Amino acid sequence: MTTDGLATNGTLRRTPARDRARDRSLIRIWLGAVILMVIAMIVVGGATRLTGSGLSITEWKPIHGVIPPIGEVEWQEEFAKYQQIPQYQIVNKGMTVDEFKQIFWWEWGHRLLGRLIGVVFFVPFLLLWITGRIERPLIPRLGGLFLLGGLQGAIGWWMVTSGLADRISVSQYRLAIHLLIACFILAAAVWISRGLAPDRGEDRKAAAPLKGMANFIIVVVFLQIFLGGLVAGLKAGMIYNTWPLMDGNLIPSGVYAYDPAWRSVFEDAMTVQFDHRLVAYLLVVAVLIHAFQAFKLAPRSRAARSARHLAVLVLAQAGIGIATLIAVVPLDLALLHQFGAAIVLWAAVAHRRAMNEPTPVTA
Repeated sequence: MTTDGLATNGTLRRTPARDRARDRSLIRIWLGAVILMVIAMIVVGGATRLTGSGLSITEWKPIHGVIPPIGEVEWQEEFAKYQQIPQYQIVNKGMTVDEFKQIFWWEWGHRLLGRLIGVVFFVPFLLLWITGRIERPLIPRLGGLFLLGGLQGAIGWWMVTSGLADRISVSQYRLAIHLLIACFILAAAVWISRGLAPDRGEDRKAAAPLKGMANFIIVVVFLQIFLGGLVAGLKAGMIYNTWPLMDGNLIPSGVYAYDPAWRSVFEDAMTVQFDHRLVAYLLVVAVLIHAFQAFKLAPRSRAARSARHLAVLVLAQAGIGIATLIAVVPLDLALLHQFGAAIVLWAAVAHRRAMNEPTPVTA
């Protein structure tokens, strides 16, 4: 294919048109790598919380911080900074430098991965943009995604500061917001990437009635992830480790007992865990109804198949959550549960985006 244009001497010239299918394939490969790294970031973030590592680095050094302490003197300096905060003085007093290193490396790795995601996003974005491989309407969307990633770094430090002075851990509010923004970045990247996929001739007319429930499922997934952040922030998974009963009842006594009651939703470990269970039940019911709805309204369609796959993923994630609770939140199961949440979100967003027309090809 060619396009016409004027040369500098005024004569007509013909220039080759871009192969947009190839360009989009490159962009999707790049975004796929970013998506995988964001999921890894979510899992490593969960590990820093579960290991109590999130406050081990008490300064925010976006550039210099990429280099860890070198030599015993620098390790002692870093450890001395940690010894000034309440978490050390109340929880970890008497910790050795070697024990400090164990929590330091989790937080350092978490921050390093965040920096790597920034590089892996920005450098290819710049190269693809300069070489004309990114269509104009995509530039502000991808640029906005990069800015959101930068904001997420600032939110991460805002979260850490909540635990440096008057608390022994970070604020559950800020932790839940930090997790939610990470998941929003993941969802946005999946939405953009899925919109650039080749049109496989899906029966979108048949799938149109499924959009409402698919949207609802995404909202519920985000709500459940936010509640999961509150559970982690309050260590609410460490108590009431039975299922389906909680404190011996389906509805435990004392739930929503704070005054005012809304504080219970965010600050009471019992209520937070109870809400997390309730929304899990709601999500399971929603995906099962959606799978049945897709089977009835759009049988043998790609939408029906992906609705079934989504239901299977949610059921598996619910099972992992129950196992994690009963086992009193061991690190491996807890991280698998966090990984599962990211995969469910990915599947829910990709499922919904496939019901729309692909992003139109432009110059």
